[in-house]
Amino acid sequence: MKRKNEEAKLLSLILPKKGRFGGLFLCIKTTVLLLLSWLVSISAYATPQPTLVELPYSTFTCGNSKQAINLANLIVNDENQQRTHIRCNPTLVAIAEEKVNDMAQRGFVSHFLGGSPNTRLRNAGLTLPSYYGSAMSNQVEALAGGYSTAKKVWHGLKSSYSHKQHLLGEIPFYVEQNEIGVAFIKDIKTPHVEYWAIYITKLNSQTNSTLFTEIPDKGLGIVTEGGEITEGGDN
Repeated sequence: MKRKNEEAKLLSLILPKKGRFGGLFLCIKTTVLLLLSWLVSISAYATPQPTLVELPYSTFTCGNSKQAINLANLIVNDENQQRTHIRCNPTLVAIAEEKVNDMAQRGFVSHFLGGSPNTRLRNAGLTLPSYYGSAMSNQVEALAGGYSTAKKVWHGLKSSYSHKQHLLGEIPFYVEQNEIGVAFIKDIKTPHVEYWAIYITKLNSQTNSTLFTEIPDKGLGIVTEGGEITEGGDN
């Protein structure tokens, strides 16, 4: 509150309300105030939790938009979520946003745009554990298209065995993944209109010497408004 009062006071000093150019200055002042208000309104979407939080965590903030944040909350606070801690990773949010924009521009939902999901994270400078695959591997990414709300897309994702297993951490390999990033975009000029991307992964800098008897790969499955399909079909 004190900061807002100081900003308003400063604006009143540099933008006089009276005089020959009073109308112009008033217009500029109004524009500046609207810009400040807009910056405040979007700041919540750009302020992830800086450290691991214990789940459930009702005010979890992670995503490039309100819809993405809603989906992140549904994922981490689901009653069947097996992870106990998670952190919003801003790099994963940025990669997810890049992915949904790429899908919207191309007009289809696909894991393999510019390489595999694992490769996409590594190319962005993130270091995945050595036991994560390369080439055509996907142990980190979940995608969906054609769902208008977070609740609807979460229902669709949970209806897919491989997506549910990954997002809820239903096996030890996925349980240790504690970094998340979510993004959403809507473009009415594109085939699916809505595009969603979720990354959940472990980073190599985190210490864990667990040896897994099962190392999964989510493969080619994607979730669209028509249900789960395998890439290469009609998507």
